[in-house]
Amino acid sequence: MSSAGFPIQEFMGFSVTPGDGNATAVLELDERHMNPNGVPHGSVTFAMMDTAMGAAVMSVLGEGKMCATIEMQTRFHKGVSEGTLTAEATVLTAGRRIIHLQARVTDDDDRLIASATSSFAVIELPT
Repeated sequence: MSSAGFPIQEFMGFSVTPGDGNATAVLELDERHMNPNGVPHGSVTFAMMDTAMGAAVMSVLGEGKMCATIEMQTRFHKGVSEGTLTAEATVLTAGRRIIHLQARVTDDDDRLIASATSSFAVIELPT
């Protein structure tokens, strides 16, 4: 997955870098991300974490498989009004059908902005 992935990622303007059982999403905040209170809308950090977690899952799946989010519990810890947000996602356990992950979003000063835990389904693609 690259910085140009799919329409919502492109619109929001964040990049995703997959690793081995992990992934990182990076976003430079601008006015399109802000809610009326001058902080990023919750959907911004949610989308970053969900996308990074999806990339982390894909990094541990074999050929002929894809994934889908089953559930995601998100916590918003602190507001931020400018700078760069970084979402780091990590696979906690990977079963044959379900993969559990955690993610966290931090700001330029490494302060925790949001966190999440999630479960993803492993889906076999038709052959």
